[in-house]
Amino acid sequence: MEELRQNSEEMALVLNDLGGLKERIKLLQEEIAAQASEQSNRSLFALTAMTVLALPINLVAGLFGMNVGGIPLAEDPQGFWWVATGILSATGAAAWWFFARRL
Repeated sequence: MEELRQNSEEMALVLNDLGGLKERIKLLQEEIAAQASEQSNRSLFALTAMTVLALPINLVAGLFGMNVGGIPLAEDPQGFWWVATGILSATGAAAWWFFARRL
C-alpha cells in the first residue's frame, strides 16, 4: 500500500512538472510567432516602399506608351528632361512622405 502511495505522489509531481512545461512551451510558441510576425511586417514594409517609389515611374511610362496623338511635350526639344525631372520629383516626394510618416 505504501508503494502505491509513493507512486501516486511521484505521479502527482510529474503531472505538476508537465503542467509547468506546457506553460513554458506555450510562451515559447507565442514568442516565436511574434518574431515571425515582426519579420513579415518588415518584409511587407520594404515591399510597400518599393511599390510606392515605383508608382510614378510606371504611371508616366504607361501614359507615354499609349501611342496616341497629343502627347504633351512631344514637340519640345527639352520635353524628355521635363518629364524626367517631374518623375524624379514625384518619386522623391513620395519617398520623403513615406519615410517621414514611418518615423
